[in-house]
Parts: sequence; C-alpha cells; structure tokens
Amino acid sequence: MKLEKIVVASGNRGKIAEIKAIFTGVEIVSMQELGFDGEIEETGSTFKENAKIKAKFIAEKFGLPSLSDDSGLCVECLHGAPGIYSARFSGEGDAGNRKLLLKRMEHTSHRRAYFESAVCLYMPNGKTYFGTGRTFGKILTEEIGTNGFGYDSLFYSNDLKKSFGLATEEEKNSVSHRYRALCDLREKL
Repeated sequence: MKLEKIVVASGNRGKIAEIKAIFTGVEIVSMQELGFDGEIEETGSTFKENAKIKAKFIAEKFGLPSLSDDSGLCVECLHGAPGIYSARFSGEGDAGNRKLLLKRMEHTSHRRAYFESAVCLYMPNGKTYFGTGRTFGKILTEEIGTNGFGYDSLFYSNDLKKSFGLATEEEKNSVSHRYRALCDLREKL
C-alpha cells in the first residue's frame, strides 16, 4: 500500500518523531498542524479500542489516513494496572503516578511489568490496520535516572539492562513498545 500523507492523532513531538523515523517516505503531520488542538475522549476498554477511537476521529475530520497509538504500563501484581489509565493513574500527573505506583507495590517482591502499545492506522474509507508491541521489565523500588517521562525512571528494561530513566532517547526508542507496535503495523501494510 502506498501512503503519501498520514495525520498523527497526537501532539506529542516524541511520538511524531518516532513515527517519522519508521514511516520514511511518507509525509507525517500532526493534527495540530491541520488545525485541531482538542482532546479526543478515550472511552475504550483496551489500548487497541482507544487507538482506533482517536485515529477514526481524525481520519473522518480531515479525510486523510490517520495514525494513533494508545499505550501504558501494565504491572503483573496489580492485575495489569495502571493499564489504559496509566496517564491518569493518580490524577496528579507523572510524579503523582510514580508515587502511587510505588505505594501500591511497597510490600511485594513480584515486580514484573511491561509497557504495551497498540497503534491504529484508520483510512478514510474505514479500512483499519493495527500493530501491537510490548517491552518487558520490572518496577524498581525507587526512581533511577531523569531521562524520559511517565514511569521511565521506575521501569528497569530487560532489553537494556537499566532503567528507562538512564537510557538515551535512541536506546529507549530501539526497544520501546511503541517502536515495536509501529514496526508490526508497517509489516502488515
């Protein structure tokens, strides 16, 4: 399939750069560049559903192929939480989310976790393509490193043998759940 232009249903510059690096030869634009700066309500119960909701909204609004992702941290001993609620786990931003996660895990040695991403490419004709990816590790007992965002300083990557908080952007992106989901999608196209 030959794609000329994809609108990313996000304003996150990091996500957009990651998408541009994988979808070379395709013009990648953010929804803001086309004049939409609003929020798209995520009402799905899975990463895949939320990715589709956002991609569909933008594809229908602009009549162009739209790409969206939804992702989060899944902790085994918390039965997959925070999951789709990762960004709003505590209601108090990234620092509050990390603090609540550490509190919920303070009495357990079972610390396995993974980041999961689902990406959706929604075509104006309704045809939909998905990619999924995970990166595995464990939750540390304290924050290590200041790189990245979200839960990165608490996530020890099995691939990198260090916290995402200590990883460079290039290192993290080479093993990230979003990178793996985007590669999975690209292979399906």
